[in-house]
Amino acid sequence: MYQGCEMTAATSTPHGSAVRPSTCRMFETPLIERFSRSHPLLPFVFWLPAIAYLGVRAAQNDIGPLAGLGLVFAGLFVWTFAEYILHRYLFHYVGPRPWQRRVHFILHGVHHDFPQDTDRLVFPLGASIPMGAGFYLLFRALVGPVLVDPVFMGFGLGYLAYDGTHYAVHHWRMTSRWGKWIKRHHMVHHHTGEEARWGVSSPLWDYVFGTMGSPKADKTG
Repeated sequence: MYQGCEMTAATSTPHGSAVRPSTCRMFETPLIERFSRSHPLLPFVFWLPAIAYLGVRAAQNDIGPLAGLGLVFAGLFVWTFAEYILHRYLFHYVGPRPWQRRVHFILHGVHHDFPQDTDRLVFPLGASIPMGAGFYLLFRALVGPVLVDPVFMGFGLGYLAYDGTHYAVHHWRMTSRWGKWIKRHHMVHHHTGEEARWGVSSPLWDYVFGTMGSPKADKTG
């Protein structure tokens, strides 16, 4: 059962100042609480074999290497759009009713309150598997049973890039030029108060829809 957020006890520095806890308990039931968390490698352990299986099946369908590669890139492109739309309009939707606010907190609000919680930086399988199955069925209805496999391969690889990037920008010290840029891009979303920068693994749709925020955000993010 959902219980709001029971924070762990704050710790103290040697100088006596309190340090904000890095996580919270959302569910009374231990099993549900456990499955609300995920090791960062778990999405890769589950989804990479599934994507590889779809690759084998696509090869057996004799789509052709160039056409297959094009469909993979099409799926990857679709993911970038889905990432933007889901993050902006689903994860950040806070309705007026208490149950809507609870759903928002479970889906994404907890991450903004506790952005360094390493167990909640990637999607738990209990969320990503049903969502992935739903997208697979949608793509199958749109492009048919033969073309769906390479399209979903690209979509799935895009999702893994999202999860991996999200974990990295919150947990790793990024040293490459791209790493530093994409980390700052996401930190602007978290820490400046601007309703901007909804793309996590790619800024593409932020540029398209004009949601990069004000230029000064790069100096304060």
